[in-house]
Amino acid sequence: MKQSRFLLMPLFAAMILFFSSCGDNEEKTETDAVTTDTAAAATTTPEPAAVAQPVNIMIVKHKVANFSKWKPSYESHDSMRLASGIHSFVIGRGVQDSNMVMVAVKVDDVEKAKAFSKDPGLKKAMQQGGVVGTPTIMLLTVPYLSASDNSTLRSMVTHTVKDWEAWKTGFESNRQVRLDNGLTDRAYGYDVDDNHKVTVVVSITDTAKANAFMKSDLLKQKMKEGGVVGEPTRFIYRVVQTY
Repeated sequence: MKQSRFLLMPLFAAMILFFSSCGDNEEKTETDAVTTDTAAAATTTPEPAAVAQPVNIMIVKHKVANFSKWKPSYESHDSMRLASGIHSFVIGRGVQDSNMVMVAVKVDDVEKAKAFSKDPGLKKAMQQGGVVGTPTIMLLTVPYLSASDNSTLRSMVTHTVKDWEAWKTGFESNRQVRLDNGLTDRAYGYDVDDNHKVTVVVSITDTAKANAFMKSDLLKQKMKEGGVVGEPTRFIYRVVQTY
């Protein structure tokens, strides 16, 4: 069941909640690179974020030659993004490679965002910003988006599921399990053209617990129960800018 709706120009030279990673850094070993300067996890399950309606978010991941030079270039193209109904939201930098950048932007109109991603001017702007290689772009419908800011260290996981509704029910029922293992839900959503492609963003509040959980049989079991198909990809990053 496919749905058309809902982490750079550096738009795409520039998001989740999420919710990560240019293929090159989406390795299972990435969890080993997480630092240990985070606080203890919460012990009670927070209420789901009160979202009036799902939001559309575009997430772009790419590598840059120099982050300090790329960021001003990205921000200088804000008017071009706004003209397409695209609003800066979050910028993150990879933990393993700080020049691997994740940009999340909020999108007013999915079709305009799709057109923008194919605009020849975008490629030129990315080159000017020092983007290296081909970016990974995801356009998502996000029904859950938390405003909590308990940690800037995030993990973004993308995987395929057999059934969105069944996965969503199982995922929400295991929120306390994640909290007990140093992870707080930030956002989750699905590809606007295929709700079997799901992206999840969580905050890492206890790195030791989170690292162990990400490698655990318990997580594999929960994902299997939720109907996850194949191997997930994970991108661990730290939020460095919010708008």
